[in-house]
Amino acid sequence: MAVKYIFVTGGVCSSLGKGITAASIGMLLEKKGISVAMLKFDPYLNVDPGTMNPYQHGEVYVTDDGAETDLDLGHYWRYTNSPLSRASNATSGQIYNTVIKRERRGDYLGNTVQVIPHITDEIKERIIQCAEQKEDTQVVLVEIGGTVGDIESLPFLEAIRQFQNEHIDDTLSIHLTYVPYLKAAGEVKSKPTQQSVHLLRGIGIFPDIILCRCEEPLPEEVKKKISLFCNVRLEAVIEETDVASTIYEVPVRLHEQKLDDMICKQLDLPNNSIKLDDWKRIINIVLNPKCEITVGIVGKYVQHQDAYKSVFEALDHGAISAEVKLNFKRIEADKINNVGDIPDCDGYLIPGGYGKRGWEGKILAAKYARENQIPYFGICLGMQAMAVEFARNVAGIAEANSTEIDPGAKDPVISLLEEQQGVVDFGGTMRLGAYPCALKAGTKIFDSYKQEKIKERHRHRYEFNNNYRNVLEEKGMTFAGIFEEGNLCEIVELEGHPWMVGVQFHPEFQSKPTAPHPLFRDFVKKMVAKKKVNKMSERAVCV
Repeated sequence: MAVKYIFVTGGVCSSLGKGITAASIGMLLEKKGISVAMLKFDPYLNVDPGTMNPYQHGEVYVTDDGAETDLDLGHYWRYTNSPLSRASNATSGQIYNTVIKRERRGDYLGNTVQVIPHITDEIKERIIQCAEQKEDTQVVLVEIGGTVGDIESLPFLEAIRQFQNEHIDDTLSIHLTYVPYLKAAGEVKSKPTQQSVHLLRGIGIFPDIILCRCEEPLPEEVKKKISLFCNVRLEAVIEETDVASTIYEVPVRLHEQKLDDMICKQLDLPNNSIKLDDWKRIINIVLNPKCEITVGIVGKYVQHQDAYKSVFEALDHGAISAEVKLNFKRIEADKINNVGDIPDCDGYLIPGGYGKRGWEGKILAAKYARENQIPYFGICLGMQAMAVEFARNVAGIAEANSTEIDPGAKDPVISLLEEQQGVVDFGGTMRLGAYPCALKAGTKIFDSYKQEKIKERHRHRYEFNNNYRNVLEEKGMTFAGIFEEGNLCEIVELEGHPWMVGVQFHPEFQSKPTAPHPLFRDFVKKMVAKKKVNKMSERAVCV
């Protein structure tokens, strides 16, 4: 059977949730026994998001093969079993860079290089490459970033138009649009959706299904109007309302409206019945938690919704596993000047980051958690802050620091790897992707993973300096995980503390709601345990 292709576009405005929608569709198809691969096209000219400010782009999601990609790939991972690699994300920058390099080599034999056909051909080739990641792929879901009408998206939309014409019976177009409710008029307005579809059809793409993002269920007359003016069947106008509990409710709601059945029928795919008991259980836990706990996230970009997207999601997965509600207290690290600036929480997590701003605040948070026996989880820079704090305040190395923060540090407990010295081109030059790690038996980490070897994804340039390992070990820091090939410290934990763990890698990238990462699972467990013994807390004690 020929591979089928589903294209997901967005209209009216951004931030409608195309990534979650595409991931939900992929999950539903997988439940039917269909093998899915997912691809995200981003229209910006950056080669990848690795050098972009988190305030502009959100988090950078890293794949096993070291690709720095769009955060929507995190949604793909959490909802589906799609292979994720460099072939799963492409930007305009990558596409143009590839074509220009070919032109410089003379590959086009002196022909004029143009958007059509050279850029569009490269885009179509990326779609095929995504399909070829595994042999049994039946459906490729392609999400096009941006909004219809953006000049940046036009080459991608033109490529899709061509691709659909070349694979007439094997493609499906889904358009996600916004249907606003005007409070002053007391009406739901379909005109923005009509205009968005009109733009799409002007390009030559005719939606088969329209998904309507809306705050409340759409009146039947609005659906009929959209069906009439957008030339789609009434049953193909599907509402995607704001979910009350969790984003993991989205696939359940789409299934209730038979979206997956409709896709299978239109693409002639196996339309097996499915059960969503595992996802319904998640929703039930979210709606009916046993109790509430609070975790403090100490970071530089905590006020940005997507800067630590996978971290927040992985924490939620741990909460689902413990059947509790997790409240987030966002703590801006650069505003911590003393321990009095740190609010009371059941645990603290310091995520990854770069740069000097907020560094001393993170060290104070690590010190507070250590001295007060409060569960602590340090990820990447959070692990480095934990090591420097311990070196300063327990091992007596008063001038311990990171050379990222102070290049002339007298005691560089965290320092730049030799191979990183003199690096000027920062894009894609860090330690990126999945690396193996050997775990030390008898440690908290070993108890979490329950295996001797693990593989986790990295995204960093600075490492723990082994010259300080012995003195820190003598004072009670355990080096629980080592990358043996480079003799690099991957995991540290403290003896005599309920749960103070730092990891150099990013475990959040491998957590799913149906399979919480063991470190996030156990971090939440330790916060719950603290809650049980903290009788002075004003919040209800976990039972």
